[in-house]
Amino acid sequence: MQQHQIVSREQWISARKAHLAREKELTAARERLAEERRAMPWVRIDKNYVFDGPDGNLTLGDLFRGRPQLVVQHVMFAPDWEAACKSCSFWADGLDRMVPHLAARDTTTVAISLAPVAKLDAFKKRMGWSFDWVSSGANDFNHDFGVTFSPEQIATGKPMYNFGTTSIYGPELPGISVFCRNEAGEIFHTYSCFARGLDMMNVAYQYLDLTPLGRHEDGLPYPMDWVRLRDQYEPQATKDACCHG
Repeated sequence: MQQHQIVSREQWISARKAHLAREKELTAARERLAEERRAMPWVRIDKNYVFDGPDGNLTLGDLFRGRPQLVVQHVMFAPDWEAACKSCSFWADGLDRMVPHLAARDTTTVAISLAPVAKLDAFKKRMGWSFDWVSSGANDFNHDFGVTFSPEQIATGKPMYNFGTTSIYGPELPGISVFCRNEAGEIFHTYSCFARGLDMMNVAYQYLDLTPLGRHEDGLPYPMDWVRLRDQYEPQATKDACCHG
């Protein structure tokens, strides 16, 4: 980490207020962007998706649990894997505690993955998660919503992920999709985000971005190489710990 100038409290307040002005600009821009997002056109869902849940088959409409809004966390978990992606699990840890708060605002949350429901249930219990998690292994949902790609698609080398803006780098990729259901029971796709668009939903990253070390990922072969499933972190040594390390 770079060396920082040490100043008086008054000088720090002056610098902080200058930065606060920039933060307020970002807040205003973010609010305008959210308003634009809410005004986006919708796409009617006509395909009949059937998912495998712990208690049997569920339609996309069933996943709403009687609420008008549904947020889907696409969790990378291929059928032949024994555990979910560690990075997707990083996001899911934060999602789990948000479920009651989102439900209070007419929004249901669910995780969807390709793996069979038995594997999903076992991993869910291991992680202590409470959100609904269903398998899309028997339908085209993952493919249709841009998070699963065939070997043939990958072989083309064409950008297909993130609305065709990012070259595919694997058969399973992360994302979030949002749906709305009207009083007539019609379902609409209203929003999806991928790649860095997911950052704003990761609470741990938002906290780390407040710190001097930030995400502390410089020099890593891949930025998230440090991430582990939360029951796999090694105890961290604190002796001689230093912000300048």
